[in-house]
Amino acid sequence: MSIVSNSLKRIKPSPTMAVTSKAREMRAAGKDVIGLGAGEPDFDTPDNIKEAAIKAIKIGDTKYTAVDGTPKLKRAIQSKFSRENNLSYEIDQISVGTGGKQVLYNAFMATINKGDEVLIPAPYWVSYPDIILLAGGKPKIIKCSEKNSFKLTPKELKKAISKKTKWIILNSPSNPTGAAYTKDEIIALSKILLKYKNTYILSDDIYEHITYDNFKFYTIAQVQKLKSRTLTMNGVSKSYSMTGWRIGYAAGPKEIIKAMAKIQSQSTSNPTSISQAAAVEALNGTQDFIKVRSDSFKSRRDFVVQSLNNIKGLSCLKPEGAFYVFPNCKKLLGKNSKLRTDKDFVEKLLEKAEVAVVQGSAFGLEGYFRISYATSMENLEKAMKRIKIFCESLY
Repeated sequence: MSIVSNSLKRIKPSPTMAVTSKAREMRAAGKDVIGLGAGEPDFDTPDNIKEAAIKAIKIGDTKYTAVDGTPKLKRAIQSKFSRENNLSYEIDQISVGTGGKQVLYNAFMATINKGDEVLIPAPYWVSYPDIILLAGGKPKIIKCSEKNSFKLTPKELKKAISKKTKWIILNSPSNPTGAAYTKDEIIALSKILLKYKNTYILSDDIYEHITYDNFKFYTIAQVQKLKSRTLTMNGVSKSYSMTGWRIGYAAGPKEIIKAMAKIQSQSTSNPTSISQAAAVEALNGTQDFIKVRSDSFKSRRDFVVQSLNNIKGLSCLKPEGAFYVFPNCKKLLGKNSKLRTDKDFVEKLLEKAEVAVVQGSAFGLEGYFRISYATSMENLEKAMKRIKIFCESLY
């Protein structure tokens, strides 16, 4: 009899973490690997945020806090939603967790019963299905077409949703594609969701501030009639370069927030007090650096998209946000190539060209791969040259 639980056997290790680990091992062995697999900004945490953390340490702000966040941080989150999204929440409608992933985990563990159905548009962030499986739910994948910019259409939603649907996850801008839903697209989806009164919406807005070309961000909780059954998740990791600080948060129905706190009270308890103090400064302090950094990401996006579209066998859409692209490599698979799958492609790319990317099948859509351009332009230039040489060698 195995010591490992049956529920754990249903899930797999994170493919993105696996790629990052493999690249790290190769570098340690002396290989000149360029890592384009990690979803992490290459900018440092701003100094004012660091100073807030240092101050918290010096004044002894190092004790247990309320399980799901300090009142001060919850007020900062409250202000953020009001200021940026025109959304009003009470303090007891806000939850703070140890990163966005824990917020999602808490929400699904607290609400999903065995067999409950959760709609997930693909491509999706790798952890969504596995968290749902751990909670005993049933992920229902909706494969979204490249011709629709990898975004869920009302027609696809209408076909997939049913009275059994407990949740739907919407992620905009998207990991792994960078695609972002416009206000009109959100409203079109909401017209269908309004008909299913028992379906809740999880809106993953973690890349909210990283958008390009004057894109206007809109979140589905802004559809007033859906706010009461929408849980909006966000965090400080991406916009504020605070991935290691581990602070995520959500706002939504009181009943769900209370249940999430109950889960967290029996797992991690409170997020680190020092990180919470830093997050207060992140949300309340200057936001000027966000546009500067987004402009830098935009330059990298433009370079990477243009470079990929100039490589024989590849094609790549220009995304509206985040720091990922999701190029199509189907023309390089099968036929004369010895590569049969996108996993074969990324493994050979790492072996032969020493460039680490993640296969599209890890995100639920085969024939693609994800590149994170959250690295230096120097690395990107070298990586694009290597990818070009590798792809040309397949012909």
